[in-house]
Amino acid sequence: MKVALLIGQLVQGGTEKQVALLAQGLRERGDEVHVLVMYEGGPWETVLRRARIPVVHFGFRRGPMSFPLNVRSFASLVRWLRRVRPDVLNGYLIRGNVAGAWAGWLARVPVVVAGERALATLTGAARGMMVLARLSDRVTSLIIANARSVGEDVALRRRVPPEKIAVVYNGLSLPPCEEAAQLDTTAPVLLTIANLYPYKGHRYLLESMALLRERGVKCMLALVGEGPERAALESQARRLDIDVQFLGRRTDVSALLARAEVVVHPGLADGLCNAIMEAMAAGKPIVAADAGGNRELLDGRGLLVPPRDPHQMADAVELLLTDRPRAERLGAAARRWSMANLSVDTMVNAHASIYARLLEARIDR
Repeated sequence: MKVALLIGQLVQGGTEKQVALLAQGLRERGDEVHVLVMYEGGPWETVLRRARIPVVHFGFRRGPMSFPLNVRSFASLVRWLRRVRPDVLNGYLIRGNVAGAWAGWLARVPVVVAGERALATLTGAARGMMVLARLSDRVTSLIIANARSVGEDVALRRRVPPEKIAVVYNGLSLPPCEEAAQLDTTAPVLLTIANLYPYKGHRYLLESMALLRERGVKCMLALVGEGPERAALESQARRLDIDVQFLGRRTDVSALLARAEVVVHPGLADGLCNAIMEAMAAGKPIVAADAGGNRELLDGRGLLVPPRDPHQMADAVELLLTDRPRAERLGAAARRWSMANLSVDTMVNAHASIYARLLEARIDR
């Protein structure tokens, strides 16, 4: 097959990582793969180019004043699709899905797939974009969600029939084992890996840190990630007088996981969270908000707490820091489950099977 994967950007993020893993896996199967970028590149572009996967930029811009330029960029995307003639176009996230649906329809791409990765109810998707998504669903062959909760959200919010939605879990790429990272603390380390956006729930985590300090529970929170909430979160941390280190973007995630006693994920809208998956593979005890696909990952293998509830999050963290046998049992269970259910090969083969089935059905018409 000839497959094109369309995404907004290739920065250091969970969806971008999954696109890179899928592209490499399809290429290893013998498929021809192109990765199409609407806005900007990033670290994953380097990975793709090293794997000799073509990356094509179309020069879209953000903001309301960019409309004329984006019309030209969209036309360029349609021309590229008409010239290269992929069998499958798989968009990702709401902008990639909308642009991909209509560009694929205009270019007569046989199979157009949308990739949904998070709950639209909480990620701040603009109302206009949701309307466009509903219209785009009409010309999309299938929607692939990375968690059952995401598929259910799409079915409810966009009135998509269940038979037009498939669920494929993310693939887990195991980083090489590293020595524990050096951090400026002697306290037990709580680790959170998530870009700093409102729907990631960091402010509730910081409130839980203040509760732990009041209880006399000694710990330090290491935050990995960047985003528009950083200044507000730094201000909140100073106001609460809590021990937090903002580490920014890091490439030594496995070393940071080796250093952590507990991984905490307060996200409110994730589908299948890559950071949680990596913590599971590392055998770490995990506390997470019971939102999105987190229950699918951690039910019986971690501690789930209500979203936006600093008190219960603090209770769960304190339990894992003080009851180490229980923490170790949960970490071991999480590792076993992740090894059995989240392989990259399984994710790639599932996508390839879906593409082939949809393409065969299209040809048979």
